[in-house]
Amino acid sequence: MVTLVLCFVLGVLCLQQLPELPGPIGLLIVITSVVICVALRLWKCLALVVGVLWALGYAEMKLSDRLPEALEGQVFQVEGRIEPIPVVSQKRVRFDFKVSKADPGVPSRLRLNWYFPKVLPKAGQYWRFTVKLKRPRGNFNPGNVNYERSLFVSGIGATGYIKEQSKPQLLTDNDPLFSLAAWRQNVFDRLVQAMPNADSLGLIQALTLGERQLMSDQQWLMFRKTGTVHLMAISGLHIGLVSGMIYWLIAKIWIRSGVLSIAPYQVAACFALLAALAYSAMAGFAIPTQRALIMLAVFMLALLRQRHVSAINTLAIALLVVVMIDPLAVLSAGFWLSFFAVGIIFYSLRSRLKSGKAWKSALKIHWVTSLALAPLLFFFFQEVSVIAPLANLIAVPWVSFIIIPLCLAGVCLIFIAPSAAHLVLSFADAMLCGLMWLLSRLAELPFATFQLSQPSPLALFLGIMGAFVLMAPKGFPGRWLGIMMFLPLAFNDRPGPGDGEVELTLLDVGQGLSVVVRTAHHSLVYDAGARFDESADMGSRVVLPYLDFLQINKLDAVVISHGDNDHIGGAAMLLKGMTPSLLISSVPDQLVPYRAEFCQAGQSWMWDGVRFAVLSPQSRQIDNDNDGSCVLQISSEQGRILLTGDIEKTAEAKLVEAYGDQLSSSVMIAPHHGSKTSSSTLFLKQVNPELILIPAGYNNRFGFPHKLVVRRYSEQGIKWFEVGREGAITLLLRGNAITIARSRLQLGRYWNEKPDR
Repeated sequence: MVTLVLCFVLGVLCLQQLPELPGPIGLLIVITSVVICVALRLWKCLALVVGVLWALGYAEMKLSDRLPEALEGQVFQVEGRIEPIPVVSQKRVRFDFKVSKADPGVPSRLRLNWYFPKVLPKAGQYWRFTVKLKRPRGNFNPGNVNYERSLFVSGIGATGYIKEQSKPQLLTDNDPLFSLAAWRQNVFDRLVQAMPNADSLGLIQALTLGERQLMSDQQWLMFRKTGTVHLMAISGLHIGLVSGMIYWLIAKIWIRSGVLSIAPYQVAACFALLAALAYSAMAGFAIPTQRALIMLAVFMLALLRQRHVSAINTLAIALLVVVMIDPLAVLSAGFWLSFFAVGIIFYSLRSRLKSGKAWKSALKIHWVTSLALAPLLFFFFQEVSVIAPLANLIAVPWVSFIIIPLCLAGVCLIFIAPSAAHLVLSFADAMLCGLMWLLSRLAELPFATFQLSQPSPLALFLGIMGAFVLMAPKGFPGRWLGIMMFLPLAFNDRPGPGDGEVELTLLDVGQGLSVVVRTAHHSLVYDAGARFDESADMGSRVVLPYLDFLQINKLDAVVISHGDNDHIGGAAMLLKGMTPSLLISSVPDQLVPYRAEFCQAGQSWMWDGVRFAVLSPQSRQIDNDNDGSCVLQISSEQGRILLTGDIEKTAEAKLVEAYGDQLSSSVMIAPHHGSKTSSSTLFLKQVNPELILIPAGYNNRFGFPHKLVVRRYSEQGIKWFEVGREGAITLLLRGNAITIARSRLQLGRYWNEKPDR
């Protein structure tokens, strides 16, 4: 059975790797394969092919519920219900909207932004909105969170924003008695009222409702470095703990009651399952809770029917049910981490952990899971917490046996005895603050984390097999070979440019600009994208994750071209995460805390046989902020690259006058995102690029790149790519040739929007 389930899941996983879904011929091949497998009784192959077919049908259903391209950018009136708890930030409220009434073509589920709302919307409320919609699309960069995948998994068929011209109407308020979403919103609001100034309010909400929007970036970083992020996601650990406590309590009470017509373990199993169901409902039936609930339900139903089901078979049934309900679950890192962790624990308990002392078993479990999960953690996050076994040894019992019972008791009391609830929650807050203090000390240790490049699928497979070999029973021959199978994980460095070569990546930061340049031993960032509010900027969302992906932990230089938000907005978080050796900008006064210098024509430096030269501005006296942009030229024997910021025709003319033929470059980043006030004919002829990269957001409100500018590029025979349509674009200047990698084209899957040319 286990093998058949694994083959089915493998089939589902294989389909998720496709850049496009199979057409009619591909579907015919799959169906024919089913017939052949049945005829030849190849049951394992049949399970794999059925997995492909099941995932294909599910994917087609999801894709059919997307906004048609012809309707993109149009305005619609929609009615429906707000389901999850809205995320509130400084300038906007974001929420998912389940549509019940709308024009044809509008998907059943939307993700909407409401900017500066006069009334805060609540989960469970029924509204009428006028919205402008677009197809699900996000920034596409290697090493970054794939937002489009997240939207696809969540069933979001379109994103958009609410137009205030037609006043939004609240049709029906939320009713906690008849709506799970409204009930969760009510609990969320009562927690805020009960603990308005608590340092750990976000953690309490995470542990009770699975809502982590109030957790700070510092808290996330601390949990990540200590390997305790899983404690803040309601999953198997939490569900198992609550159901186990209820099982033990009810069994003891029933035994003492003297009622023997029903076995105590059967009554306890029913109550334990109900408790798990209630806790999962509090978490909004998130995917991790679904997995835990299904697995627990299989075990409890077997107990009620007095049938023995092995732990491995229970895990296999849960795996099958989860993947059948949602084939897209295999796209989640949490899916693999949770099932693999439980599987390796079962395997280890059966084969090794025979000690009668609970504390020894606990120590072994922490060691086993930390070591066994390392390959998957490197694959998904390129980072492993070295101190995770110690941190979890402290944090797991602290959270499990003290904090969670207090938090849940506080939530129960908050409806009937608010004063008592405040007292209990205050104690939980104190316990959480103590835990946070301890974890923060551990996170500050210099060896807290270990980073590696993302391993190849082969290295990942060998690492996983190595974990099973290491955890094999004593006496198993060659257990030490498991360590050897881990070694490929450590020898997987991402190749970079050599001496005299240049690698440039124009990142997809929406309507903004950010460029990462690498030579053999040095790295530079030119601009950092925009900042949207206190919790969202492109420096932390895109630039830093991409640098982590490249394993760049030190920047040699940062250039901030000028002071517009779409260029400087993400700089604060970038510079907070990394301190460069050189920081220059045309607006150093806006970067005073970071000791920026003024960038001025004449500045230059050499790295690894590559010359970097600032060509503009000539002085601080610039009438136009855009024309004051730092213009940087990168020169090597392989070619030249010109980074232009937001310069317009006046600055372009001055550059032509000052440098003449020296402006000639193989590659140019389009000035001012391709606006009609830039890319003059004279400037283009002088630079004479082979390739122009346009840093313009997809369907941006400015209409960049302007059609006249694009026509000008085409008339001069210049090849061009727009980052908003292509995703991040990486160029490598090597051997007098330019190698181009377009992220959407090369890394995109069937749910991603593809370039249209």
